[in-house]
Amino acid sequence: MTSPAPAPVLLVIAHGSRDPRHAATVAALCARVRSLRAGTRVEAAFLDFNAPRVGQVLDRLAAEGSREVIALPLLLTRAFHAKADIPAVLREATARHPDLRVRQAEVLGPAPLLTRALERRLYEAGLRPGDRRSTGVVLASAGSTDPEAIAVIAEIAREWRHTGWCAVRPAFASASLPRTEDAVRALRAEGVRRVAVAPYVIAPGRLPDRIARGALEAGADVLAEVLGPAPELARLLLRRYDEARARELTALTA
Repeated sequence: MTSPAPAPVLLVIAHGSRDPRHAATVAALCARVRSLRAGTRVEAAFLDFNAPRVGQVLDRLAAEGSREVIALPLLLTRAFHAKADIPAVLREATARHPDLRVRQAEVLGPAPLLTRALERRLYEAGLRPGDRRSTGVVLASAGSTDPEAIAVIAEIAREWRHTGWCAVRPAFASASLPRTEDAVRALRAEGVRRVAVAPYVIAPGRLPDRIARGALEAGADVLAEVLGPAPELARLLLRRYDEARARELTALTA
């Protein structure tokens, strides 16, 4: 009897950072994904700053005899890295290894699981479910020059507002306005009694630190931690992996 083909390798592609907390967080998230899906090989790679780089991991997988990889961008919006950088790196690797099939999965956001992870972090920071109606939330992302990414953040804020929070406003650490501190002050000026800042970022680093400084300078009542290896985030990674596999199976049987 022929044994079934092994499941594709899940290659989690992070941006990378000079801040050592970034790579440590990516490693912790991948460990949580492995714990949820025994038998699926999970590897991490970085676009910049950290090792191993994406091409190095794909070279190693090809040398070891792997034949299928699902490359999952560890990104919350579909901005430049997902549209250009990652596809370019994957094309270079597959040109070197024509027997290695690499498919790029969708970015993580938007998704209800991300909203649940944000709320988990807010409750861990001290809020209670009963505080929602008296609390305004600043949804603070890293920021982007890509209009599509900015529009997605604004839409997430609008949708999240309808779940019972007093207000939800987007803010950005770079490239776009308003900044976190400005959004906190705007909510205060509107009479919102309690203001919480929810960083819509995965790992610590320079921009998340900027979000935290802005929250503290403006006197936010609650500052949540970054999403990190939240269980909801790990489940979302596996969902995107499964969706990419399902698309391939659909294409093969069409």
